[in-house]
Amino acid sequence: MPSIPEQWAQQAQYDLETARAMLNSGRFLYVFFCCQQAIEKMLKGIIAKRTESLPPRLHDLMRLVGHAKLNLEEQQVALMLALSEYYIKTRYPDQITASLSEVSRETAQRVLSETEAMVQWLSSMI
Repeated sequence: MPSIPEQWAQQAQYDLETARAMLNSGRFLYVFFCCQQAIEKMLKGIIAKRTESLPPRLHDLMRLVGHAKLNLEEQQVALMLALSEYYIKTRYPDQITASLSEVSRETAQRVLSETEAMVQWLSSMI
């Protein structure tokens, strides 16, 4: 059976696959949501590995980065902040409608590519 950190990483991969499916189906806002989930789960896997305990029940990526004790580059921080913003927007109906027009296929593809690279980097720590 996979270790707890490996289980988090497996769930992150599932979320990445779902992000790809959302891109292909034209549900671009949910690409952001699934990308946020993938990174959140990778961070929780790293925290679980490093602390040998359950990660905190947080969703704020930058707070999780702090718990994981990671140093990020400026572009990585920008990705985390953007994903966190859209994560909140997908949770409230009034913000979903307004956000749908903000997200294009090109933007969603770029975010997915950046997330894939981030997940690959994070997985090297598990």
